[in-house]
This record gives sequence, C-alpha cells and structure tokens, in this order.
Amino acid sequence: MTIRLRLWLLATLVAALSVSFAMLVMSLGGEGWMARAAGVLGGAIVGGLLLERLSAPALSLFRALAGTVTAYRDGDFAFDIAWPHADELRELVDAHNALGQTLRDQRMALVQRELLLDTMVQNTPVAMVLAAERGRIAYANLAARRLLHAGRPLEGLSIDVLVAAQAPALADALRSGRDGLCTVPAEGGADADDEGGETYHVAGKDFVLNGRPHRLLLVRRFTAELRRQEVRAWKKLIRVLSHELNNSLAPIASMAHSGRELLRRGQPERLPEVLETIGERARHLEAFVRG
Repeated sequence: MTIRLRLWLLATLVAALSVSFAMLVMSLGGEGWMARAAGVLGGAIVGGLLLERLSAPALSLFRALAGTVTAYRDGDFAFDIAWPHADELRELVDAHNALGQTLRDQRMALVQRELLLDTMVQNTPVAMVLAAERGRIAYANLAARRLLHAGRPLEGLSIDVLVAAQAPALADALRSGRDGLCTVPAEGGADADDEGGETYHVAGKDFVLNGRPHRLLLVRRFTAELRRQEVRAWKKLIRVLSHELNNSLAPIASMAHSGRELLRRGQPERLPEVLETIGERARHLEAFVRG
C-alpha cells in the first residue's frame, strides 16, 4: 500500500470519526457548538494516535538513513537498510542500498589498486623516501631501508638525521635537491673514481599532499648501468679501431708483397712508389692513433 493511499484513508477515517463524535453528542442532547467541538477534538485525538502509529516506521527509517550517511562519511560502507513495505520509501531504500554497494565496490577497487601500487613500490630497486612537513619521514620502501638504514624502518625518523648518516658524497647530493649523479668511493679508496665505488642517481621533488608540503627523494644505484654503458663504449671503440687498422694494414701488407715481387722480377725502379705508398698509410695510421 502506498503512502499516498494510507494518508488518504487516514484523512477519511478522521473525517468519519469527527462526524460520528458530533452526531453522538447531538444525540445525547448536546448543543451544536458542543457537537462540533467534540467532533473536532475526537477526530484530532484519534487522528493523532493513528498518524503517530503510521509514521513511526518511517521516522525509524529516516533515523537509520541518517546513521548510514554518518557511517559513509566516516568511511564505513558495510550497512544496508531493510524496508518491508512496497511503497515510495522502498525506492528510497533501494537507491540508498545501491549507493552503499557502489561505494563498497569502489573502496574494494581502491584498496586493490593501493595494494598493487604498494607491492610495486616496495619491490622497485629505486630507493624512495617521502618526508612530510618538519622533515619527518612518512614513508620509505624496502630499497630505501636497505640502502640508507641497514634494513631498519625509517618512518618517523628525521630526514636530516638520515642524510647526515650517509657517505659525504651521497649526503651532499641529497641535500642539494638537484637531479644528478654522485659517486661514493669504495671503503679504503681515496678517490671517487677508484674501482669498486658505487655511483648513484639522486632526484628530489617538492609537492603538496593533502594541503601539506612533502618532499620525495629517489636514489638509484647506477653503477651497473654505467658499467654496461662503459662496456658498450669500449666495444664501439674497438670496432672503430679494428676497422681503421684493417683499412691501413691491408694496403701496407699488399704493397709490401708488391715490393717483394718487383725485387724478384728485377724491377726495382718502382720500389720508391711502393715505399711512398706504405709510408703514406703508416703516417695516416699514426695520425689516427694520435687523434
């Protein structure tokens, strides 16, 4: 039964009761004004009682809706509301429950994305340190703990204390806030270029998160990458050297063979030309090596 029909029946019942009370008072010999007053009073009392009984479930539903809205605001979406009547309020309850289900689905998807992102961040080889206002570390992944703090947790530690505990070259790079490379010499090495040193790429970025300033520091071991680049450069250099040496040595060997043939045939008059060509190629090779 719809709410509109219930209210219509209630109004009809109150009107009928008012008339009945008025007729009862008149039948008992009451005057007209007394009959009208009795009808109005009786109808109001009965109508109020019936309206209270009729509206009690709806008021309870409204309180439940207010409670679930408060729960949604606090991030708790695990509530559904039941309404036994097939009326206009059922549509409101169904819409409210559908909203709750949508919020639960979105929260679950968000949690899954956060878990995926956290897994990726925790397993990346790049050390990541997020410092909040006043320089307190709010987040650090596993790579940062291992590289900067011997595997111990970093949350709550001062970023200045952490930076001061690093090797001087790395500490200076972290304080500068600029993107770039720094090389930390191996233990016992006096020079940053000593074999066995570690090269790092350091990057920093300032941004605002939830209305508060934050700073993100990224530290990546770059030694292996530089070693690969160095090997690639050496290979390229060797190819160039091999090509140029072959271009010079092959003509020299050929001209030397030609000189021997001229001597064997008794034609030494062409030897100066052969020797000049050999000298020219040798000078070209010397100039290339010097360059």
